[in-house]
Amino acid sequence: MIARTIRWSRHNLFGKPFDTVLSIIVIPGVLWLVYQTVDWALTTAKWDVIPQSLRVLMIGIFPADQAWRAWTAVSIIGAILGAALGCIFTFRRRHVVFLLLTLFIVLLVTGPGEWATAPFIVLAMGGFAAGWLLTSYVPRARHVLLPAASTGFIAVFAVMTPPGVGLWGGLLLSILLTLVTSVLSLPIGIVLALGRRSRLSSVRVLCTAYIEVMRSVPLILVVYWIWILMPVLTPQWDLADVARGMIGFTIFYSAYVAEYMRSGLQAVPKGQTEAARSLGMSELDINLSIVLPQAFRVVLPPLVGNVLDIFNTAPLVFIIGLTDFLRAGQMILANPENSDRIYEVYSFLFMTYFIIGSLITFVARKLESHLSRGSR
Repeated sequence: MIARTIRWSRHNLFGKPFDTVLSIIVIPGVLWLVYQTVDWALTTAKWDVIPQSLRVLMIGIFPADQAWRAWTAVSIIGAILGAALGCIFTFRRRHVVFLLLTLFIVLLVTGPGEWATAPFIVLAMGGFAAGWLLTSYVPRARHVLLPAASTGFIAVFAVMTPPGVGLWGGLLLSILLTLVTSVLSLPIGIVLALGRRSRLSSVRVLCTAYIEVMRSVPLILVVYWIWILMPVLTPQWDLADVARGMIGFTIFYSAYVAEYMRSGLQAVPKGQTEAARSLGMSELDINLSIVLPQAFRVVLPPLVGNVLDIFNTAPLVFIIGLTDFLRAGQMILANPENSDRIYEVYSFLFMTYFIIGSLITFVARKLESHLSRGSR
């Protein structure tokens, strides 16, 4: 192990004179920065603000006496994500250690003052593990994953709605916005990509115009205009701000998904579609059985990047009065008692965004490797 590390360092860090000089300058600086950060985190930082404000960070201004609804929604979402993960990773014994370590860290961050929520945290982790186990060892469960996930999302909205949709917030709102936008923008983007390649000029022009307009304006403008125009165009529908925000995000990101899918569709050899037509296959069967499966392999990395973009741009919903994860942190700092905890709060926000983004990227790489097996 030591010899391998020495060889790697000699080849990658000290292989050339310029690399050697750069390493001598950069490595001590990085080590000093890490030392200062760890020293501040362990000796100077006052982390008690995080457990005390964890409910606001997680669910925003959602009523405390209705918090069980939010935790129920988290458990359902965890089960759905776990079931989806089971289609990529088979649950192994070593994953039990990972789940227990994650549970320990979450309970540690929660702190004694919020340990009344410990049963809900265990329930959420249990739902995630149950979904992971189910799809890992019951292959038939994968065939009903899509309708089960759709039912689960309906249940999430049903259990969260009674206190008021306008009260949704925190990290839960950011995750819901990301999931809903990612799920809805995918089929819309596929339809737009196919429409842009349509033989009907009217359909092709309309789809192209929609895509180019959405890609030429900023997201914040689209969300703001949807928030303003929906009550004017559909006064009979009293849509909540959360719904209008999700519609704005979906409309905007569908155009980007369409462009990603168009690049994947162009990567499929024309000879395959021509051969399928010669066999008498319909255009629908050609797209579903031949074109789209191959296109997904090509566009998976940008699609995952699109999911990360949605999650990272979720704070833009503050413009329509919603309390997302970042806005919840700012609300905590607005309290005079916490005005001197800026570094602690923003460090926690940074680490949360970083961990979630890293997990999404890691799963995407495994999924890409899993899908590439069929093309070897």
